[in-house]
Amino acid sequence: MATCPECDAEVEVDQDDVDLGDEVNCNECGQTLVISNTDPLELDFAPDDEDEEDEEEDEPEEEDEVEEDEEEEDGADWEEE
Repeated sequence: MATCPECDAEVEVDQDDVDLGDEVNCNECGQTLVISNTDPLELDFAPDDEDEEDEEEDEPEEEDEVEEDEEEEDGADWEEE
């Protein structure tokens, strides 16, 4: 048995059939948890996939904007000559 970090309820987990990183759900509060240690069995909050996707999507967009601005500046210099 392990304890939910959200509501302190006991979460039943088959200790013989879990690996680090496996996800389980708390029956009391519904929180998605991840196995963070197997001996002793410990649970932690699962990463929020939506936040990770948003961060990954934001980074390339900012880089693209910078590249477009640089291209416009280069073109403007050439036109003035």
